[in-house]
Amino acid sequence: MTKSVLITGASRGLGEGLARQFAARGYRLALTARNPADLEALQADLQAQSPQVLTRALDVTDYESVPAVLRECAEQLGGLDIVIANAGVAIAARAGQGKFADMRSTIDINLNGGIATADAAIELFREQGRGQLVGITSVAALRGMSGQGAYSASKAGFGVYLEALRCETFKENIQVTELAPGYIDTDLNRSLASRPFLVTAEKGTRVMADLIEREVSFRYVPPWPWTLVAQFMKLLPISMLRKM
Repeated sequence: MTKSVLITGASRGLGEGLARQFAARGYRLALTARNPADLEALQADLQAQSPQVLTRALDVTDYESVPAVLRECAEQLGGLDIVIANAGVAIAARAGQGKFADMRSTIDINLNGGIATADAAIELFREQGRGQLVGITSVAALRGMSGQGAYSASKAGFGVYLEALRCETFKENIQVTELAPGYIDTDLNRSLASRPFLVTAEKGTRVMADLIEREVSFRYVPPWPWTLVAQFMKLLPISMLRKM
C-alpha cells in the first residue's frame, strides 16, 4: 500500500514544494492550511500524480482542532505514515518598537502550533504502532538574529522539543526527524537583503523529501554547505552576528 503524508502549511512555500515532491513519488496526501481555498489549485495539479489528495482547513493555533483534523485525515487515508509540522511565519520585529503582537503570533504559530501538531501526531502514531514526525526548524535557530529574535527563538524551541520527543519515543516504532533549512527561495525570505547559499524551492524540497524518506534524525538543508557553516555560525562574536 502506498504511503501517506500530512503536511501543515501546505498552500505555499516549503509546504507546497513538499506536497509536489511527495505527489511525484506516489504518496497519498493530506494538505492543510488556514484557508483551504488556497489549496484548490494545488490539489487539482497533484491529483494526476497522487492516488489521493485531501485538503482540510487547519489553523495550527486553534490547538484543540489539530488532533481532530489529523484523525479525520488518518481515517480517510487509512492511517498516516508521515506528519510534517511545517506551518510557520517569519515576521521581522525588533525589540522595543511596539511589535510584541507580531512576536507573539510568531511564537504561537511556529512553536506552539508545531508542538500541538507533534503532540497529536505522536498520539496517533502510538495507536497505529508506527509513524514518522517531521519538524521543520531553521538555521536561524543556531543564533539570535537581529530583527528575527522571536523567529529564532521559536525555531530553537521547536528543535529542542523535537529532541525531547526523540528521547520519549526511543524504544517505539516512531521516527522523529528535524530538518533545518538554510535559504530556500520562498516568499518567507524574499524580503531579506541577504540570502547566502540560496537554492531553489524545487531543489530544497527535493533534498528535504529525500532526507525524510531516509528517516534521518537531523539534517541541515541542503547539508552542504550548511553543516559546515553552522559550526562557524556558532562561534561568531556578536559584533559580526549583528551584521548578518
